[in-house]
Amino acid sequence: MTRLDQTLAALRQSGRSGLVTYFAAGDPDPGACLELLRGLRAAGADMIELGMPFSDPVADGPVLQQANVRALAGGQTLKRTLALVREFRETDAHTPVVLMGYLNPILRHGVAPFIEDAAAAGVDGLIIIDLPIEHAGDIAREARAHGIHLIRMSAPTSEDARLAALLHDASGFVYHIMLAGTTGADLPDERRIAQDLDRLRSQTRLPLAAGFGVRSPDEARLVARYADLVVVGSRLAQVLAERGVAGALEEVRGLAAALRH
Repeated sequence: MTRLDQTLAALRQSGRSGLVTYFAAGDPDPGACLELLRGLRAAGADMIELGMPFSDPVADGPVLQQANVRALAGGQTLKRTLALVREFRETDAHTPVVLMGYLNPILRHGVAPFIEDAAAAGVDGLIIIDLPIEHAGDIAREARAHGIHLIRMSAPTSEDARLAALLHDASGFVYHIMLAGTTGADLPDERRIAQDLDRLRSQTRLPLAAGFGVRSPDEARLVARYADLVVVGSRLAQVLAERGVAGALEEVRGLAAALRH
């Protein structure tokens, strides 16, 4: 079992939902980002989503767009993101790391070299936002061969036939985008969240992560009623920009506490 599989199994056994924290690699600068990553497990994060900064993050709202801008201005590249994961693994061999981002930098790096380098660095999963499933074959095969989960994404607008295609050969968990829009928008009402995740559960046994819109401990607790993993990104990036690493870790502690009570 991979780190990711072990974490999901432990969460299932404990009977609680896990907290997934998203930050852009290199934000606000490489040193502070490494400090932040090294503090996340103790603060209560069960899994880390690490954004691969990109100049055209079309699915991201203003807060995460600015996180990308700051990281790129500081010289963050895909190679440096993988180096960041390697440094993180020097002190944390347990917390799963899922890289999240866009296809273009991966193609520029080369699919096979990227997957090989990611596995060597200690990456456990990939979420490629703009990768259509019709063109995911090569990346999926390479990832599977190196023990990396290629995480599928669903949305409220996903029709049943599309969901079936998305879930075919899916592994790790399924990331459900709770709103039809960019990151950081308002959370949908509880009834819609429940309906969408119930529909997903009828088609897969994989754990379900839910993100896009969670901005408070109360909202995290609400989403955890229906999802196995609760993803928080824009709120944490905002706190990081306003209050630095210490403030971001304090925010993570509050979110983690909400999922443990």
